[in-house]
Amino acid sequence: MGWSSWNSFSNTVDSQVIMAQAKAMISTGLHQAGYRYINIDEGWWLGGRDKDGNIVVDPKAWPAIAAGEQAGDMANIVRYIHGLGLKAGIYTDAGLDGCSTVGPDLGPSYPHTGSEGHYEQDFLQFARWGFDYVKVDWCGGDKEHLNAATQYAAIAQAIAKAESATGHRLYFSICNWGNQDPWKWAPGVGGVAADIWRTGGDIVAPIVANTKNADRKAEFKEVLREFEQAQHPEAQHSGFYNDPDMMVVGMAGLTEQQNRAHMSLWAISGGPLLVGADLTKLTVADLTTLTNADVVRIDQDSLGLQSVKVAEPAPGLAVWAKPLSTSGERAVLLLNRTAATAPIAVRWSELGLQDDSPATVRDVWAGSDLGEFPKSYSATVPAQDAVLLLVLGGEGPMTAYFPDEPVRDKAAAPKPPAGESLPFNFSGVVSKFPAARVRIVYSNPDKTPRFAELRIHGQVTTRIAFPSTGGEGSTGMLSIESRLETGGAKNVLTFSAVHDPGPVIQSISLQ
Repeated sequence: MGWSSWNSFSNTVDSQVIMAQAKAMISTGLHQAGYRYINIDEGWWLGGRDKDGNIVVDPKAWPAIAAGEQAGDMANIVRYIHGLGLKAGIYTDAGLDGCSTVGPDLGPSYPHTGSEGHYEQDFLQFARWGFDYVKVDWCGGDKEHLNAATQYAAIAQAIAKAESATGHRLYFSICNWGNQDPWKWAPGVGGVAADIWRTGGDIVAPIVANTKNADRKAEFKEVLREFEQAQHPEAQHSGFYNDPDMMVVGMAGLTEQQNRAHMSLWAISGGPLLVGADLTKLTVADLTTLTNADVVRIDQDSLGLQSVKVAEPAPGLAVWAKPLSTSGERAVLLLNRTAATAPIAVRWSELGLQDDSPATVRDVWAGSDLGEFPKSYSATVPAQDAVLLLVLGGEGPMTAYFPDEPVRDKAAAPKPPAGESLPFNFSGVVSKFPAARVRIVYSNPDKTPRFAELRIHGQVTTRIAFPSTGGEGSTGMLSIESRLETGGAKNVLTFSAVHDPGPVIQSISLQ
């Protein structure tokens, strides 16, 4: 949760802009709702390096802020942001050049603003400056026809080295716009324990006041497009998240109703809540939308899963549901993409809830508890709008499965060699839902996450980070979503260690 400079300032960003936005995050109360990051996007440096290859920063754009500081040191703005109790983000490109060489939105084109050839040097510098977050774009990588999985893995390893050298964490944001299907390789790429990746393009080109671009408008149809492109629930779990782009709530072009629908779409997706609007110009209505406590709770729910479409009663009408960490609770979005008002109903059985007992329903935007309803609930949804609900009912029954006996080469030792992790195979798994929620009980005695790769019917579907469970014998539980065959079909799920030792998978359960 935070703010990014690109949508409202393009490549005209400097110290004054960032200080004003950081102060506004505090004065508006956004930080009290959970917004923390102040992310500096493209335009913060001009591509210059010194004789040792270190990034050279314009001292006029990034001057000293406090006594004893040196102009041109990005640690100055980081200290300012941290001094307000916020976190700081920075930007680079995976290639040799940044996005300004592809087509600068404002100002001249600056070559060499990418980090290729300087990965370890640049990410160590970001960590030493004190940044907490790094967004890595793909304009240079795309121009050079690089392999995204390879480049971002190398960047992840450079981040790990920087963190090890400094003791300072850099959260990894991958921005290759959905090219080369990042949801298939980005979870845990290069061994990172948490990251996000963009699933599509930009919702809107920057709308920068007092420039040739000031009259641009955001469009709700582009919000819907990015929401649809971000739906890869099998990849989102255990610290890994699909990123549908920074939000345009509060920017020119959307109505208050569309802003609420936009926020609903991002919350049900469980994606990052990064504001793109100028924080100093947000209205009371904008702030009310961005800080709605129920909406933020839905987005930030600790289960960490994404919504899935559970029903489509007619073309343009859909029911999306997101399991939440409270047993029996679901966030439900009734989405109407048509040109006419229409009723949309959701049945408890579609949510994996017991349909022989009532469930309570809360209308999130109305802030109203609507009471108990047997079996289903229906609402009238305006055209191009959505209704966001919280539904609490009885959790449907789960079936537990335990690992098959491992099959090893007869010539091998009867037990695996020390440090080796055998695959954990679960066969005969039956699911009621094509997008099934799978609860995993596991153990990991290490202090750091262990990783496993999940294959379904032999096909790689995702990589999972298993956090520490404490000491030997202790267990933990996490949830993922998997696309499984239904109708009595028996699925085969295999968990294999990415690096030995892997987690010990004790059981899985699903409806």
